[in-house]
Amino acid sequence: MTFAALSDPTRRGLLERLNDGAATLKELAAPLDMTPQGVSRHLQILEHAGLISRGRSAQWRPCELRSEPLQSAAGWLDQYRRFWDASFDRLTEHLSDSGPPRMPTANDPTPTREEQRDA
Repeated sequence: MTFAALSDPTRRGLLERLNDGAATLKELAAPLDMTPQGVSRHLQILEHAGLISRGRSAQWRPCELRSEPLQSAAGWLDQYRRFWDASFDRLTEHLSDSGPPRMPTANDPTPTREEQRDA
């Protein structure tokens, strides 16, 4: 649910704005080129994903960023970052051990199967 909510650039922008502090729907909608109803729908998706909370203060419903789901997603992604870093390090080591790649030319003889096997 977290990644689905983060997939939209408008929702990522709303989270970035809420990183500066709580804001109302009107404050969040002001810089955007969309209706308050459209912004409200994005906020509902963020709230459903647990990325924001919406309070109530008289007639105001300020939205606040919740960091726990983002920290959990970052931890999950970090596992894969370490995996890919190690994979790329091994690939770099392998490529540096085998020397620079050589492109065949039209004058190169085609090696026989025995020559390929013995190489």
